[in-house]
Amino acid sequence: MENIDLLFSLVGSTIRLSAPLILAALAGLFCERAGIFNIGLEGMLLASAFAAACVAYATGSATLGLLSGVAAGILMNLIHGFASITHGGNQVISGVALNFFAAGVTAVLGNAWFAQGGNSPPLSGEARFDPITLPGAEALKDVPVLGPLYAQVLSGHNVLTYVAFLCVPLSAFVLYRTRFGQNLRAVGENPAAVDVVGLSVPALRYRALLVAGVIIGVAGAYLSIAQSASFVRDMSAGKGFIALAALIFAKWRPWPVLWACLLFGSLDALAAFLQGKPLPLVGEVPVQVFQAAPYVLTCLLLAGFIGHARAPRAGGLPYVKDR
Repeated sequence: MENIDLLFSLVGSTIRLSAPLILAALAGLFCERAGIFNIGLEGMLLASAFAAACVAYATGSATLGLLSGVAAGILMNLIHGFASITHGGNQVISGVALNFFAAGVTAVLGNAWFAQGGNSPPLSGEARFDPITLPGAEALKDVPVLGPLYAQVLSGHNVLTYVAFLCVPLSAFVLYRTRFGQNLRAVGENPAAVDVVGLSVPALRYRALLVAGVIIGVAGAYLSIAQSASFVRDMSAGKGFIALAALIFAKWRPWPVLWACLLFGSLDALAAFLQGKPLPLVGEVPVQVFQAAPYVLTCLLLAGFIGHARAPRAGGLPYVKDR
């Protein structure tokens, strides 16, 4: 029974740690399916987390913090679109510039406003999203297997965690079952054909960035006012790049994105779970080994060592309409 409880506790931790990766990867999915490479997910996560924490602290409202995080995500995506769509700039350079900008501006403003080394003050009460106990979780927790499964795996997460997982089927529906999704996928593969039928390529790509801005804004807010209780300098900690690796590993499809992000989340959960615990035949392994595992896997995926993934054909290429 104790082993089952430990297993379910590990799965619950995996779910919580995977949620921001899922949201960030889905944001990248909408961008890249429309032909806009978004290397700036890391900076967008950081900016959204900072905006959410600042407004939540100032107003005492997690809802207003979430809306501010979404606004920051949309703004960062519009800047990326202005550089790469309106002016046809290099999408990779634009994304990298946004990463540097977010890392610098959050540290400077955070230190100027709060004088805590770039961090925000702790959030409490209505200023953050607390875990939700689902109906019947307390009554069922002593029931063998099913009780811990319901109480530790399904229950006990904040509302943004459930939003992250609901976004997966919603994204799949939008991309594959709606006209908007079909047009979005078409503009990422053959923008000239989309232009021929009378649709605006820049407008479709901007709409994709707006959707991505909302999703990445929720992901950033999750980091600072749901998973944590404050903004911490550089708290995105490479999650934007890990999300990109998960997106490539999933071959730009929503459901495989979920499984890839759960894989990365499980590595993070294992790092915390195995800290200070000896392994059979090996003994105690430094926790840094497990902490580095997600980043090592990211490097392997981005280097193309695990399978072959074909990006959307028009990805990274500015569209210039023939006259």
